Formats: sequence, C-alpha cells, structure tokens
Amino acid sequence: MRKSLYSAGALLSVGAIALTGCTPNSANNASGNSGGTADGSISVTSTDTACKLSATEVKAGKVTFNVKNEGSKVTEFYVLGSDGLRIISEVENIGPNLSRDLTVELPEGSYKTACKPGMVGDGIKGDLKVVKNESAKPISADEQAMRDTAVTQYSAYVKDQVEALKTDTDEFAKLYQEGKNDEAKAKYAAARIHYERIEPIAEKSYGKTLDLKLDARETDLEEGNVQEWTGWHKIEKDLWQPKADANDGKEYKPLTTEERKQISEKLVKDTQELYDYVHSDEFKLDAFQISNGAKELLDEVVNTKLTGEEENWSHTDLSDFQGNVDGAKVDYENLLPILQKKNPELAKTLQEKFDAVQKILDKYKQDDGFKPYNELSKEEVRELSDAVTALAEPVSQMTETVAGGESAEGKSGDTSSSKPAASSESSAGASQDASEPATGTSSATAK
Repeated sequence: MRKSLYSAGALLSVGAIALTGCTPNSANNASGNSGGTADGSISVTSTDTACKLSATEVKAGKVTFNVKNEGSKVTEFYVLGSDGLRIISEVENIGPNLSRDLTVELPEGSYKTACKPGMVGDGIKGDLKVVKNESAKPISADEQAMRDTAVTQYSAYVKDQVEALKTDTDEFAKLYQEGKNDEAKAKYAAARIHYERIEPIAEKSYGKTLDLKLDARETDLEEGNVQEWTGWHKIEKDLWQPKADANDGKEYKPLTTEERKQISEKLVKDTQELYDYVHSDEFKLDAFQISNGAKELLDEVVNTKLTGEEENWSHTDLSDFQGNVDGAKVDYENLLPILQKKNPELAKTLQEKFDAVQKILDKYKQDDGFKPYNELSKEEVRELSDAVTALAEPVSQMTETVAGGESAEGKSGDTSSSKPAASSESSAGASQDASEPATGTSSATAK
C-alpha cells in the first residue's frame, strides 16, 4: 500500500490536502496538445490543478510517458482504459520537482490518462488516442510465444497466491473472531505475504478500491483516501494494541466482540472479491504489465516500507519485504527468456541483485518468520535499503526491454544508466533516513 511517501526519507503530510475530484477536460486543466501524433514518447507535466500532455495522439506500440511534477503535492500518473476505471499501468510517488518515466505497450484504441495530485480522489483525466503505427516492426513468432507463455505462467501464479491468501485469511479471521489473539498474531504475516507478492494486481482491480479495502493504513483514513478504515491493518492495531504514547496520546480502545466479527467478516468478503476478480474474464494482462508490476513492488519497498510504517504495530515489515521481493522475482523469471534474448547483460545483473537482497533478508529469518523490523540497527536498515535500491534500478529497465528496445544483436544494455525506483534525489533521501524504522506511531487473456 503506497500512499504517503515519495521517498523513504521524506515523510509527506497530506492531511490538509483537499480531495481532488475528477476534473473535466479543458484547455486549462486537461491534456495539452502539440498538434501532431507522438512517436513513442510523450511529456507529461503535472501540477496541483492540471495534467498536461505534449500530445494526445500517439502511434501504437511502446510508449514512454516522461512525467514531471511541477506542483507542490506528491502526484501519480495513470494510463487507463477507455472507461477511465481500468488501470493499464501507473507510476506513483512522484515528489515535487521530480520526474519519473512510465513505459507501456499500447495497441490502437481510445484510452484515458490521469494525474492525481496529492494521490487522492479520481484525478485530473484526459483523453489519449492510439493510432496505427505504419512503421512498426512486427513481433516475431518466437517473441510472441515467449510473451504468451509469460502471461500464462504469471496469471497462474497470481491465482495460486490469491487462493492461498483466501485460505489463510479465512483461518486468520476465524482465530481473531474467536479471540485467539496469540494464534491470530502467528498467522498474520504468514497470510499477508501472499497479498504482498501480487499487490499490483489488487491495486489495478476496480480502480484500486480492493487494495484500499484490504490494505489501507490508519493514515489513509486521516488523509481522506478512504471513508471507512477496514482490512488487515485495523485488525493489526487491535492485535498489537498500542500504548497511549504511540496512539496520539490517547488510550487505545479495543474492538468489541461484535466489532471483531464485523471487521473480520469484511476482510473475508473483500478477499473473496479479489479471488473472484482474478478468476474472471476481467483479469487480463500484457507482458509489459508483468515487468511494470515488478517495478511497482520494488518501488513499494523503496518508497514506503523502509520506514517501517506499513506494519506500524506488529513490526512484521520484513515479511512484507520478502513478499514484495518474491513477487518481483517471479515477474523477472517469467520474462527471463525475453530478457536473455534481448538484453542478456540486464538479465545477469538482475539475478545478481536479487541474490544480494535475498542474502540480506535471509540473515533475519527466525523460526517461521522474521526478526521484528524495529529491532534492526540503523546500519542494518541502511544495508537493506542500499541493496533494494540497487535492485530497483535494473528492474526499472525491464519494461523497456520487454516492450521493445534493442536486442542483444544491437545493444546489450548498459545497466549503469538505469533509472532507479525514485529519482537520485529521493533515493538519496531513502538511504539517509530509512535507517530509522517507525516505532508504532502478449496480450494473452488470463483465465
């Protein structure tokens, strides 16, 4: 759940930000128009009141959106289906005066784009038309087969993880409802890791509402991202009840038996909704969405989890880290045949960086879980932060390779020029301040 940070070292307060509603197109606030058809690259300027694109028509194929935030609030940028609800891809946590790139692969058709200043509300939406690309080189039969295989395999993985999540959530909810707190605590991280592995899928379903129902933090309620706080973290707080000094100076009031029943039943119901979604015809993926999903999972760690705010009371953050890394690794492995063919040096670098992160995480394994995150020293958190950031850099290149890019016959990929999950400025902030954990305060169809 990525909401209030654009780097692990820069905690952003958005409590006073007004809700940004869906703003209709106009010359002043929606997409700008260069007067021509873009060929592979569109510049996006996001401010507090506008979302301007250098072109609103682009040729089909690989498209890179160069998103610059010239506003005062952290922003997000989305490419949406024609209904304005289905999320095709997104880039989040773009701080003021920072830039991020989003690479997608778009067939002909009508789409929507949206900037979301403050990361709340429906965003500032505009139209995007993708037209036929006469000069596009056809994808070879071999590469198409590799893409289709990647989609099929990853879709099966998602369904498997959601099925495991559903089973474990049912058991967890029953334990919690029956007041078996110690057993519920022991089940908490083990159940959640399945969700952390495939979180980008939940974030793209039904306009992100499922992720907000399941994984919202208390700060999301305070910031207006949700009207009602439900899901895992509300139960987490009730299981690991904070003292007054970690609860805004207020004595925590435990949930009643009836309230426990209601919140646990809601968690089960919302998890079932995720299960139904990934087993429906609405669940469709392209190969580039798999690689972007890996990037989103690593961004999740770099931009928010390193502070320890995700598991504010249980301090089971390292289990979440493992889930995010697991999911990104599976994304990489499913796309490995394409990467090895088109950019073998990148494929090799990714394997090395994944191994380096896993080696560090393995040091903190205890019994069936991990060492509490708040027990790590500043130096240990710094080591983990540096390793994850180093992995996020080459992961950000995967979509460029999968959706196009030069093959090994042309250019083997210089990983030294890769873009990190956050800009160099925000990554530096992550390395500096993430050492203090919070302490409680292709287009195959997936069937």
